[in-house]
This record gives sequence, C-alpha cells and structure tokens, in this order.
Amino acid sequence: MNELVQKLRKYEIRIRKAITTQMQGDFHSVFKGSGLEFDDVRAYQYGDDVRAIDWNVSAKGHGTFVKTYREEKEQSVFLMLDVSASQTIGTGKQQKIDVGKEICGVLSLSAARQQSQIGIICISDQKEKYIKPAKGIEQAYTIIKALQELQPKSAKTNLAAGIKLTLDIIKRRSIILLISDFIDVNYEKELQMLARRHDLIVIHLVDVRERKMPGMGIVPVLDKETGKTVWLNTSGEEFQKKYFAQYKENQENLMRICHRYQANYLAIQANEDYVPQLVNLFRLRNKTTKRSA
Repeated sequence: MNELVQKLRKYEIRIRKAITTQMQGDFHSVFKGSGLEFDDVRAYQYGDDVRAIDWNVSAKGHGTFVKTYREEKEQSVFLMLDVSASQTIGTGKQQKIDVGKEICGVLSLSAARQQSQIGIICISDQKEKYIKPAKGIEQAYTIIKALQELQPKSAKTNLAAGIKLTLDIIKRRSIILLISDFIDVNYEKELQMLARRHDLIVIHLVDVRERKMPGMGIVPVLDKETGKTVWLNTSGEEFQKKYFAQYKENQENLMRICHRYQANYLAIQANEDYVPQLVNLFRLRNKTTKRSA
C-alpha cells in the first residue's frame, strides 16, 4: 500500500508541476471546471460555449449574450471506474484495470491537495463500490485502499445502468471522469445525459491488441465477461477487417458524442506512460476555460 501511494504521489507531483508552470501563477486546478457560480453576462464571442448563451437576455433583441461565471475553488469531482472483466487484459506489465485504478488514485491525491470534494463509484453491470464525495487526504487514501482491495462480484458490463446510477447519486453539477474501455452497447443515450448535466471527461482505456492483432491462425479466445471460449481464425482477412472496423466505429461514435456535448475525450493505451497525456488534457481544459471565462 505504501509503495503504491509513493508511486501515485510521484505521478501526481509531475502533473501538478506541469500545470503550475503552464498557468504561471494563476489559480490553477487539474480539475478546472467551466465555472459554477454565476457572475454576469457579456456579448457572445466566436468560440464561446453555446451552452452558456443566456436566451432570456438575448431574446430582448440587443444581440446574443452569454453567462459568465466566477470559478469556484472548491470543485466537486466524481470518478466513475469500469471494473468489468474486459478491463483485465493488457499487453505490457499492467492491465487496463490497473491503469484505471492508478489514474483514480493520482486524481484523488490531486483533489485532496486542492481541497476538492472527490468521490468514486466502481461499476460492472452493477454497483461494485461507492464512496461518497468528501475532502482531505484521508479521503484519497480511502479511495486508493478501496481500489487496491476491490474484487468485483460481476464480470459483465452495463455502462448505461452505471451512468443512470451516477445521475441519481450526483445532483449538483460536478466534474465527472468516466474511465472505461467502453466495450459495451446501448449506452449512448445515458452518456449524452451525463455530458449535458455535468462537466464530463471521458478516459478511454485501450490495449494495443484492440488496434493491431497479429495473425496467429485458428486460436481459442476466452470472453472474460461470459466465460465462453470461441475458436477464431485470427489470420483471416474477413476477421481482421470486421474486428478492427467494429473497434474503430465504437471509438468514433464515442468521440462524436463527446464533441457534440463539449466533453473532453482522451484515449490512453495501457502499456504507455499516461501522465503526459493527462497533463496535456488538463492544460487544454485550463486554456479552454480561461478563454471562455
């Protein structure tokens, strides 16, 4: 446990230093939100978030106006982690689920340092673990320990049910990080609802074999969620084409939803260093928020 915390602290320090340097003394937060406290209205400018338009003021006929907000330094952050069996694969030393747990740990430590409320829900096709949002370093340690000890009861996935559960739990607009491999179907409607109601960050965990699978002939493949083994001709052109087309379509659909509802999207490969990618994501969020404030 101590070794894990030390590792996560090093990652968290790397992220914090990078963001601090980028913001050059401004109030900075790796969880910088879109502003939750109403301040005033101003004339619409190119690049402004259309969701910020004040339609009541604009309807008076003097132009289009957007609401402006003062940033609340006490952010509310909620982690959603998919712990279904499809996450338990990986080409390198770590599986996708390991990377997901580490990211949750890093962000929990960051939230604790910034006095942000942070909570977590782990989902499969049911609720596996829920920790109510709270502040402080003890909350971060509670989350890290719970993730380390977690043994999911179900191997299956139901993202739609997990998102609905989160929407029922989290009523106040919050920053929500949804971490999953998104190997599921029929969750798009719920994802759109989540993006509309909250400041959503989607972290898509992937394995290199989901993008490039070597031809190994006819081999047995175990579906970890159903427990069934099927024989597939991995060298066949039809299999290769169908397999990667399905993966590409799923990713493009996910990215399309995120773009439409102004949610951040980040794909992280399980065998790569995810810290620089998180740094770039939060730099982008800082720049976007500063421009629209």
